[in-house]
Amino acid sequence: MRTHRGRDRDDRGQVALEYIGFVAILLLVGLAAIQLGVAAYAANQAGTGARAAARAASLDAPRAGEPVLDPVAAGTAAVSGWLKPEVAPAGGGGDGVSYTVTITIPSVIPGLGDGFFGTTTRTSTMPKLRQQN
Repeated sequence: MRTHRGRDRDDRGQVALEYIGFVAILLLVGLAAIQLGVAAYAANQAGTGARAAARAASLDAPRAGEPVLDPVAAGTAAVSGWLKPEVAPAGGGGDGVSYTVTITIPSVIPGLGDGFFGTTTRTSTMPKLRQQN
């Protein structure tokens, strides 16, 4: 009967090394999927902020005792605070108002700073409401 005692010792730890290599690849794929989700969330929040700002700017002048709505404040408040949106008028004129929200996409991958994946920008236009007398 042949024994393979010497060969068994040579293979010791091989499975552990293969497992460590595979786990690293799985972690990288998982972080890439999370990063894609964060980018999509940032784009969605930019659209929400742009709509809120344009809606606030399109409203009639407030009645006596009502607060004046600030479109930039409305757009900023509509976005999650950790995304740090930049809200600005986008022109418009005539019967509509437009606002643009730009968000720098945060990075969840270690070693890559915020902004590595660029920015997302969304613009929304709302019709101006007519003044009622």
